[in-house]
Amino acid sequence: MWSRTRKKPKKYRTRRWEVGGHRGHLAHPATRPATTQRIRASPCLICLACPFSRAAASEISPPPPPPRLDSTHPPLKSSSHHRAATSHAPAAAADVAVPPNPSPASGSGRAHTHARARAEFSLSPVDHLQIARAMGSKDGSGAASSGGGGGFFSSIAAGVRSLGTAVHKSVNGLVGYEGLEVINPDGGTEDAEAEALRGRWKQEDRDSYWKMMHKYIGADVTSLVTLPVIIFEPMTMLQKMAELMEYCELLDKADECEDPYMRMAYASAWAVSVYFAYQRTWKPFNPILGETYEMVNHQGISFIAEQVSHHPPMGAAHCENAHFTYDITSKLKTKFLGNSLEVYPLGRTRVSLKKSGVKLELVPPLTKVNNLIFGRTWVDSPGEMVLTNLTTGDKVVLLFQPCGWFGAGRYEVDGYVYSAAEEPKIMITGKWNQSMSCQPCDQEGDPLPGTELKEIWRVAPTPPNDKYQYTHFAHKINSFDTAPKKLLASDSRLRPDRYALEKGDMSKSGSEKSRLEEQQRAEKRTREAKGEQFTPRWFNRTDEIAPTPWGELEVYEYNGKYTEHRAAIDSSSVADDDTDVTSIEFNPWQYSSSSSQ
Repeated sequence: MWSRTRKKPKKYRTRRWEVGGHRGHLAHPATRPATTQRIRASPCLICLACPFSRAAASEISPPPPPPRLDSTHPPLKSSSHHRAATSHAPAAAADVAVPPNPSPASGSGRAHTHARARAEFSLSPVDHLQIARAMGSKDGSGAASSGGGGGFFSSIAAGVRSLGTAVHKSVNGLVGYEGLEVINPDGGTEDAEAEALRGRWKQEDRDSYWKMMHKYIGADVTSLVTLPVIIFEPMTMLQKMAELMEYCELLDKADECEDPYMRMAYASAWAVSVYFAYQRTWKPFNPILGETYEMVNHQGISFIAEQVSHHPPMGAAHCENAHFTYDITSKLKTKFLGNSLEVYPLGRTRVSLKKSGVKLELVPPLTKVNNLIFGRTWVDSPGEMVLTNLTTGDKVVLLFQPCGWFGAGRYEVDGYVYSAAEEPKIMITGKWNQSMSCQPCDQEGDPLPGTELKEIWRVAPTPPNDKYQYTHFAHKINSFDTAPKKLLASDSRLRPDRYALEKGDMSKSGSEKSRLEEQQRAEKRTREAKGEQFTPRWFNRTDEIAPTPWGELEVYEYNGKYTEHRAAIDSSSVADDDTDVTSIEFNPWQYSSSSSQ
């Protein structure tokens, strides 16, 4: 039974949901308190009497809201971490966003160092502690330098001594890395320095990476820099696109479903399911221009993806079986923030269900990768996912809760299936790393009497202690067991750098990656010298420019030639060829002596 307590939904409201100014708090703009805005200088108790920081403490600068869809919907039921969001206290450390009802230990889960010099006075708790000592305490313990009274500032110093010590440690541990934010998603009691020293980076690697990357803060780094293979996984972005097909049987169920609203529930569960795989923190290889990925032998699908552009990097994919067709044009956009990276899914995803003729369009939320340099890297995807039935006007709006202090709300997804008349029909709830369930609801969003939550998706068992946290399906993606006969020579499985990393040879992987990147640059020079342009083989660029929440997108469409190509092979004796596909040389090149057949 639904047990959460937020106000019941009525009709669509004209305002939309936004992530609040601090991590872990979600508030409707109409009810969001001013204290959810980011406070640049912390007004601790000393600030009440400290003339040096009054101006800085009073300056409140709200962060820009993330790009949102121009969609409307009723408020969703509250997640557990949101119930306490009605009362707020000033932040305890400089430049720290205010959590709801912060506990004394909450500041230890998140540490900041200043990125820019302030034009005004902006004192940290350590500065305040030193002022307190100078004005009435010798050691900050509350004992005056002469006598035992100590006075007002001494008592204040005693109250913030432990905080000052923790912040001081974090500053010492982050010298040279000013401006970086370290976030412990579990909100443990360890200080920030302890969390910052965790992660996969060695000290020398971290220093080298930061020296290379710090100048790109605020920039889209999708293809700006060459990164070391130490942070890569043995998979390309084209293969990553295929991971959305792991639970494609949900689309089969959607196609077979007679209830139009349950059809949307199944389709939305399919859209959520891929986020279990997306929580991996390794970077996939950027595909070479003209690179492809094919997949068969899974739920009757035929999947083809192709890298259709290098600058900007864009991929297109098409998949189909007896129940559905799936098409996507993807152009990821990123923003590097020093110790984190925001990934905007700039793209267009459409699904057509063959039995009903329904066409669906999916807009996912952004993803944020935290603790890139300091701390244990982890992924969050706060925001809205919107799945629209372009045929009927029905819609699913799911809210991915942001990770709050001490992990509150992490992984939680809540929302509704709405009719074209903007009335909630089915409530959907769950966690994107576990399962999703649904239940019919009334116009106020409450479960209908006599109904129960029905589980419609659950994560399949995963291999224990897998180096890259791969699912069984991810291993199938890399396997040649899912490759068709007479595999294209441009297939991602054949990339020597990817294959070497899969076998654990990091040195060879790095050298092969450099070789492929240089050959791609040589191809570009040849193409420009000839005055030619690259033409994708399996997709055509259209004249359509699609608007998205994160910018405009050039749309590529499947041209049908791959279906003809596979049909010709399957009908010939070539299909029984026993050639070892692992011996095929990777060849996506336009001007090489051999072409990718």
